[in-house]
Amino acid sequence: MCAILLGILIVGSLPPEVMAQPAVKSAVATAPQAVPGFWDPRRRPDRPDLSRITMIRFLTETDYPPFDFTGPDGNPAGFNVDFARALCDEIKVPCTIQMRRFETLVDAINTGRGDAVIASIAMTPDIRTKLDFTDPYYRAPARFVSRANEVIADVRPENLTGKKVGVISGSAHEAYLKAFFTDALAVGFPSDDAMRAALRRGEVDLIFGDAISLGFWINGTDSDGCCAFSGGPFVESRYFGEGIGIGVKKGNDVLRQALNWAMFRVWEKGGYTDLWLRYFSVSPF
Repeated sequence: MCAILLGILIVGSLPPEVMAQPAVKSAVATAPQAVPGFWDPRRRPDRPDLSRITMIRFLTETDYPPFDFTGPDGNPAGFNVDFARALCDEIKVPCTIQMRRFETLVDAINTGRGDAVIASIAMTPDIRTKLDFTDPYYRAPARFVSRANEVIADVRPENLTGKKVGVISGSAHEAYLKAFFTDALAVGFPSDDAMRAALRRGEVDLIFGDAISLGFWINGTDSDGCCAFSGGPFVESRYFGEGIGIGVKKGNDVLRQALNWAMFRVWEKGGYTDLWLRYFSVSPF
């Protein structure tokens, strides 16, 4: 059993023509320059008819850094916001970006108060009954974290036999651990803070959870440099979802196809990589 991520691109000083090539690599990302890619240049989308799109009104969440937050100038900022602006530049139409409470976003799209929602919404079967979605533009993988002096480079079930692994009780991460790492000892916690504190105190050997939030914790002051990722990302869709897409009103295929085309173009030109490296100093992949 191994964690394989399709489309991982390891970038640094690579020229754009190399970065645009498809890649299937072992999902062991030990450097912050690991950038996910979800587009295959062998499946280049045709340019859609963009003449019917004259403006895109994007909606996003009010406070979910680094994806969505209010910048120092009072305007929307974050990875999602900058990505939306890049898509508008590619389609060559003006766009607006309005911040709203997360729970109001779907209704706002369906009542015509916005055209597209880019707010890190996971594409679950339930939400797909309310919105149509583009292709995914990122995923929230799962990863193990250990103390920095006890990193396990290659996380396999046999390497965790007898290890105490902290997970959030009732989470998809707990279910995955119990299904595939049957000889590890799952230790449930009620919250991320409690789980992370247990790792720092040495009460568990590793923790397993959402790699994006764990990456920011590892690189933040709260961890005090205690810990590091062990092994690579796990992206099994049955447990961790299909990924994050941009939502549009049901049946709005014109906008959905335009956004899919623009996402591919932004990625192909290296814009997606630039954005990812700007916002993720410790890559979750």
